Amino acid sequence: MQQELRFATFNVCNLALPGVKFYDDQIPYSPEEYEAKTAWIAQQLDRLDADVIGLQEIFSQQALRHALSKTRNYRDAQHVGFDPDPSVGHLTPSVALVSRLPLLEDAIAVSRLPQDLHIALPGVQRPVTHFTRPVLQACVQVSSDVRIRVFVCHLKSKMPDYRVDVADNHPDQTGAAMLRSMIRRGVDALGLRHLLSERNRSKRLPTVVMGDFNDVASAIPTQMVMGLGKYPLDGADERLFDSYRIQSRRDPARDIGYTHLHDGSYETIDHILVSAEFNPALPHAIGEVTDVSYLNDHMLFRQAHASDHGQVLARIVLRERPAEPSVI
Repeated sequence: MQQELRFATFNVCNLALPGVKFYDDQIPYSPEEYEAKTAWIAQQLDRLDADVIGLQEIFSQQALRHALSKTRNYRDAQHVGFDPDPSVGHLTPSVALVSRLPLLEDAIAVSRLPQDLHIALPGVQRPVTHFTRPVLQACVQVSSDVRIRVFVCHLKSKMPDYRVDVADNHPDQTGAAMLRSMIRRGVDALGLRHLLSERNRSKRLPTVVMGDFNDVASAIPTQMVMGLGKYPLDGADERLFDSYRIQSRRDPARDIGYTHLHDGSYETIDHILVSAEFNPALPHAIGEVTDVSYLNDHMLFRQAHASDHGQVLARIVLRERPAEPSVI
């Protein structure tokens, strides 16, 4: 019997405990607002009904656990995530993973860019040496012979990177701040690509990368994560593929996929990328992405407790393995 797996990515939009200030320009949630937000998140999680869910913009893992307790389908699911570093002067949202599949090993948060990667920013003395937000890595057990490595990421946003520590006398300070933001997103993407390559060299596993990329699939940072061209690794293909593009049941006539609405522009910046093992057009595929759907109807109503992102759900069907020949 074929087995279907469901992966989802969900930017919850600033999940924090009530009374906790998470941004200088944001009023902390009241107890009533907090309960409304966690109830809405629980509702969306149950609607997704995914086996593995990557979440972004988590200021408090305790708050996420509270949302999970309100669900029907995830009260007993495994939840891994890491709170923002309290030693940092301001809170930074983190990511998390919720899985109904067993986790094979301890999940880790990768903060430092791999391979001693460091990139200079205009007007900033110290180079970038860390991801904007740590990348979460885990490994899920699907069956006795199928394991999937999962990464949850949240790349730098397009919000201009104004710095209080920068003596920026350039006449176009906004342009310089936008450039810093663009470079940081590119650094996040390059760091994630290096991380993927490192893990593959250590041990090749089918891979799913999901999260908020803050850019469309055709943008350079997203393409960097996917791996333009081929990265030879003992004859294997290191590229990742946009699950939306390779889904077998895609219907262009009903194509309404988007996850973000800004200034009247509809775009998809939340993605689920899969390795060659789930692209049936490539040899040695063990399954295929059958369809990708978007939960985005809430974005039109703009409720205060709802997210400003749509959720993405990808269904993957594993191929039946041929039976081993019996020994007579």
